[in-house]
Amino acid sequence: MSAEAVAARYAQALFELGVEMGNLPALTDEIRRVGETYEGSDELRAVLGNPIVDAASRQAILRDVLARLGVGPVVTNTLGLLAERRRLTVLPYLSRSLQRLADERAGVVRATVTSATPLADGYVDELRQQLETSLGKRVQLEREVDPTLLGGLITRIGDRVIDGSLRTRLDRLRQTMLTGQATLQVRPPFPTRFDVR
Repeated sequence: MSAEAVAARYAQALFELGVEMGNLPALTDEIRRVGETYEGSDELRAVLGNPIVDAASRQAILRDVLARLGVGPVVTNTLGLLAERRRLTVLPYLSRSLQRLADERAGVVRATVTSATPLADGYVDELRQQLETSLGKRVQLEREVDPTLLGGLITRIGDRVIDGSLRTRLDRLRQTMLTGQATLQVRPPFPTRFDVR
C-alpha cells in the first residue's frame, strides 16, 4: 500500500475522532506541528527510521518529542502506533490529508498564489475575495515569490493551476514562433518549379 493510501486511512480515523470529540482543529494543528518537526529534522528522521534502534527506544524518543511539542494523547497514541508499525514516513502525507478533510468540513479551500515580486496586502485581499466569489467557499490564500516568473501570477487551488505568468506567455509565444518558422521552412512562399514551354 502506498504512503498516501496509508496516510489517508489514518487521517480518516483521526478526522472521525476529532469530529466525535469536538476537537478536530486541535488534532489537525498537532499533526501539522509534528509533521513540520519531523520533516525539518534530518536527525529525528534518521533515528526514528533506523532499524538498529529498538522499538522501545524509538517509542521513548517519539514520546519525548511529542511531549515537548505539547501533543495530546490521541495524536501521541496514533503516532506511537505508526512508529510501532515502522510507518512514520507517512507523517507528511498524514498531515496534508487530515488538513484537507478538516478544510472540506469547514468549507475552506486552500490556494497558493505565486508572483515574481511580493504582492501588496490589498491586492491579495481582492484576489481572495474574487476566488471566494467564484468558488463559493472561504479561501485560505498563501503567498509565494518566484522571480523567474518575470511578471503575472500563478494560482494553485487544489490540483487546478491558473497560470497567468509572463514567463509562460513568453514560452507560448516562443513556441508559436518556432512552429511558425518550421511551417515557413516546409512551405516556401514561392513556387519551386516553373513550367516553361
